Amino acid sequence: MSGKLFIERREDEGDYAIRRPGAERISGHESTQADAIERAHEIDPNATVQVERVRNTSVGHRDKWRRP
Repeated sequence: MSGKLFIERREDEGDYAIRRPGAERISGHESTQADAIERAHEIDPNATVQVERVRNTSVGHRDKWRRP
């Protein structure tokens, strides 16, 4: 299965969720963003992984996505 996987920070859990677009449940979770990216590539090696910004910068805000 190929497509997109999103890495997003879960404030209430303090970890990073791996989620497919439109999915109600997460595909996995890891304690660090780097581990979540690695796990996303294990789940679907051909997927495009998009990472949520976890801080505001001069060129982007938390509502923006980026490739790792």
